[in-house]
Amino acid sequence: MDFIPGVDGPSEGVPRVLACFSNGLLRGEPLKLVDGGQSQRTFLYIKDAIEAVHLMIENPSRANGHIFNVGNPNNEVTVKQLAEMMTEVYSKVSGQPPLEEPTVDISSQEFYGEGYDDSDKRIPDMTIIKERLGWDPKTSLWDLLDYTLTYQHKTYSQAVKQAMSTSIASS
Repeated sequence: MDFIPGVDGPSEGVPRVLACFSNGLLRGEPLKLVDGGQSQRTFLYIKDAIEAVHLMIENPSRANGHIFNVGNPNNEVTVKQLAEMMTEVYSKVSGQPPLEEPTVDISSQEFYGEGYDDSDKRIPDMTIIKERLGWDPKTSLWDLLDYTLTYQHKTYSQAVKQAMSTSIASS
């Protein structure tokens, strides 16, 4: 993950659901479900992505001239389901009980601003990469979330607590 809202930049209106949800979990805040969290997404672990790119580089005769989708359609969930999964995993990783109200609904206009448009479903077609390079992603969404949230908690929990206490003290 390349961006922690509220640490690396603004915490509102950022269209990176993993980063926004991680930030909310680190801060002990409810996760914001834009328009009820019904949009569907897939998530790919970085090591799986690196393996796919490595196969492309190592097999130029099978890769050159082709456009590949690199994703994991096996990890398809609604944003609401993702919030539930992340809440469960983060509770295990951090040792903190989940919030009584772990999510809150917010409109897309309120979250992103006027004129933001998004697709309801982003699921990659993996046909070409599987046929040309024999590649399939390996990491389940549960494992991806466990690896990611463990890292996030170890790396950022103290910085987020410090940033929160600094902003409270300056208020």
